[in-house]
Amino acid sequence: MDSDKLVVCRCEDVTLAEVLAAIREGARDVNSIKRLTRAGMGLCQGCICESLLEGILRAECGALPAAKAFLTARPPLSPIGVIDILNAKTS
Repeated sequence: MDSDKLVVCRCEDVTLAEVLAAIREGARDVNSIKRLTRAGMGLCQGCICESLLEGILRAECGALPAAKAFLTARPPLSPIGVIDILNAKTS
């Protein structure tokens, strides 16, 4: 199958070709691939594609780093305390 058409991350529409290019540029863990391609940044936050990315890394690099590096979750917003909501003035 053509690596330009094989989608690895459905949420961000990242193809195998993009992941392989990131590995050629020096990515050696899933977080590096995430930063270079946006794979794992979608709605599922890597629940679907993380194991695919690890498999691709294993196939291309021979092995994963000794310490398994999970995708780093980054919430889009900062949390607001309930007390802040209760104390907020309504307009």
